[in-house]
Amino acid sequence: MPITLGTDVTRDLDAAQDREWLVTNGIGGYASGSVGGSLTRGYHGILVAALRPPIDRRLMAVKLDETVTYMGQTWALATNRWQATGVVSPAGYLNLDGFELDGGVARWRFTLGDARIEKTIWMAYGANTTFVRWAVTQASGPVDFTVRAITDNRIFHNTGSPDTPRTITVDGTSVTVTPGDPSGLALRLYASTGAAQAARAWDRDFFLPVEQYRGLNDLDSHLQVATYTATLQPGDAWTLAASAEDPADPQGTPDWQGALTTRQAHDAERLKAWQAARSAGPWPDWAEALVYAADQCVVRRAAQGDPEGRSVIAGYHWFEDWGRDTMISLPGLTLATGRADEAATILRTFARYVDPQVGLLPNRFPDVSEAPQYNTMDATLWFFQAIRAYHEATGDLQLLKDLWPTLVTIIQRHQQGTCATVNGVRFTIKADARDGLLAGGAPGVQLTWMDAIVDGRVITPRIGKPIEINALWYNALRAMARFAAALGEDGAPYTQAADRVAASFPRFWNTAAGYCYDVLDGPDGPETHLRPNQLFALSLPEPLLTPAQQAQVLKVCTEHLLTEHGLRSLAPNDPAYVGHYGGDQTHRDGAYHQGTVWGWLIGPYVSAHLRLNGDPQAALDLLAPLGRHLSEAGLGTVSEIFDGDTPFTPRGCIAQAWSVGELLRVTDQVVAALGRRSAPKTQKTSKASKA
Repeated sequence: MPITLGTDVTRDLDAAQDREWLVTNGIGGYASGSVGGSLTRGYHGILVAALRPPIDRRLMAVKLDETVTYMGQTWALATNRWQATGVVSPAGYLNLDGFELDGGVARWRFTLGDARIEKTIWMAYGANTTFVRWAVTQASGPVDFTVRAITDNRIFHNTGSPDTPRTITVDGTSVTVTPGDPSGLALRLYASTGAAQAARAWDRDFFLPVEQYRGLNDLDSHLQVATYTATLQPGDAWTLAASAEDPADPQGTPDWQGALTTRQAHDAERLKAWQAARSAGPWPDWAEALVYAADQCVVRRAAQGDPEGRSVIAGYHWFEDWGRDTMISLPGLTLATGRADEAATILRTFARYVDPQVGLLPNRFPDVSEAPQYNTMDATLWFFQAIRAYHEATGDLQLLKDLWPTLVTIIQRHQQGTCATVNGVRFTIKADARDGLLAGGAPGVQLTWMDAIVDGRVITPRIGKPIEINALWYNALRAMARFAAALGEDGAPYTQAADRVAASFPRFWNTAAGYCYDVLDGPDGPETHLRPNQLFALSLPEPLLTPAQQAQVLKVCTEHLLTEHGLRSLAPNDPAYVGHYGGDQTHRDGAYHQGTVWGWLIGPYVSAHLRLNGDPQAALDLLAPLGRHLSEAGLGTVSEIFDGDTPFTPRGCIAQAWSVGELLRVTDQVVAALGRRSAPKTQKTSKASKA
């Protein structure tokens, strides 16, 4: 079910540039841009290569700007916006009569008089190589193409492109651009036919409206390194490839005939695996797109002793792989899509990075650093939930056995107390000896998923005992008791610790407000902000609230936090609420968890709704707006965040792993419930009827 757009979008530049396409290569690299063809972000390019998969990403090939001469008339296919005036030249979008995103293949259709041109972009899976193909599907005569190859060679964040020395070498239809910077890789351009001529011309002041909105550098400049020309007859096709691979490597040599077939076969294999593993029931039409969105997130990360390790890119365009995001999204991205073997690999990969001294999973692998960062309370606890989901789906005892010593160490460190340092600030995480609840934090650090910090000021410090942390802690202890029983280990200590948490958890109930405190025992006493974190006390496998309290929490969250695309991070009636996410980083980070809607929170909300109301159709109806969202922003995928105020405009990353993963997980859960409800009842035969 491809995502398709017609001329109502493609010939309206504002609408076309609000919709972004993304194709990926499974190792952290990507190609992405706006449907209309104009650059709107510094992250856009047809080849953003991951030099140390899945990180160290470089913008290498930016655009291939095409001009077509046909029947004596010149037509533009490319579109560019210049400077802050927004001047558009050329305006090829006016000739664009359709766009389609089919799995990992993006396709444009242009009409030039009676000629039809089809442009296709895809990436080689497992390689930093992007293919662009033009096909003349209809014409009355030859069509002449001129293509300007516009490139760069910088870290993919838009920090400017200095005019550093670059050597441009042409060999037939191959062009090699070698940077003067020894840390960079050479960019190689290949053409299946035609001619290539070296060029050296700067295209300066591309206007980037999304970066302007985000308060960042809104102008960019890139270097044209070559001009390609080719003449195509009706029915002909012409392909260019941009690659950062070594030409001596088989993956570095473009396979013109097999590249697209291989890509489509990969996509078909992913779809087939999902179809075989998905729950029986009436799946919505839009769910198929999520299978490809999930594939974009799962990437290769070589770990010590495991060159085929796996991880999850938290979000495109700019996030790396994060421990928290990986563990939250893993059940949806892998188990719901028939990729349990990769789920096991991801769990093993991250287990290798658990720091035994502090018992923590890394929260983040920085894009330009080798050292993982250990600065989170919840990533490690979500690790237990991911393992539990995996074991319930597969029954794999070997993984439990292999990870058991690590899990035991983690629990011990949390009970005895961790002590770690981030940015020079020491913090602790420890189960309180008085009540068994997990406490942590220190001024200047942010340890929960609400982790925004502006100029050294933590926006939501949540020091003390956050409610979702303790719901996760309780569920981790219960999971350990289950794991122990499966492995023949002693689970009594974990059961006892969990019982103590359960006995203390009623302290979170705020009787006066009719919902839960967000944090207990903080520096200023209990936090009364109405936030969605309390949903985890009723959505996780082992709920902690009474049935009446669960119903009240769901009611309050529905009335104040629920939107069509997820849940607000703070109730609108709170004085600290910010309903619009925009402006410079100070303003954006200040709004990040103060009212901004998070797509991934639809997962715990719908799980809680289904548990309490038992109405899977109503639960599925709650997901329909996110299904429509798949053709509104990042095409075929789910945005990171949305404005807290109507019309809930998509913001942040265009493709967020936990948004995709939670939508997949909870859709699978709801569809399974619908399937059980509609399954025919087995009719019992009485003794009398047998007689």
